[in-house]
Amino acid sequence: MGRNRQPVALIEAKGKKHLSKKEKEEREKTEVKVDLKNVEIPSYLPKKLKKEFEEIAAKLLKVGIMTELDEDCLARYLLARKQYLLYTKLLNKAVREGDISKMEKLTSMRDKEAKQCRSCGNDLGLTVTSRCKLIMPPAPEPTPKKNKFLEKFGNDG
Repeated sequence: MGRNRQPVALIEAKGKKHLSKKEKEEREKTEVKVDLKNVEIPSYLPKKLKKEFEEIAAKLLKVGIMTELDEDCLARYLLARKQYLLYTKLLNKAVREGDISKMEKLTSMRDKEAKQCRSCGNDLGLTVTSRCKLIMPPAPEPTPKKNKFLEKFGNDG
């Protein structure tokens, strides 16, 4: 199985592969360009999670990771996280009570929510490892201003 195809801007930013002008043009024509920045909160989210959605979505939009296509993924992340926290609370109570059968059931349910949460978090770059995989093209360095004095008289010391 081959590697995932990378955008031309990313290849150039890495500087590991040279593409001819023709190759660049061909690849850029086939790249998917998504400019869907009108992110809205899904109606099925509870009120308490809508504020969290806004906060996280704003951060992801600022970084340039999120689009309208990711609304449901972020909503699933928040719902799974809410359920994970609930099951953790119930599991702690079951541990204090010593209820083994309840602990087993809640541990299984909590693990499922943790996997869902991690999966959505990885897709959105919300985990450390997923952010490490994101490589953003570096901002162009500003060109230094010309010093007419140094040009005329040189820089001898």
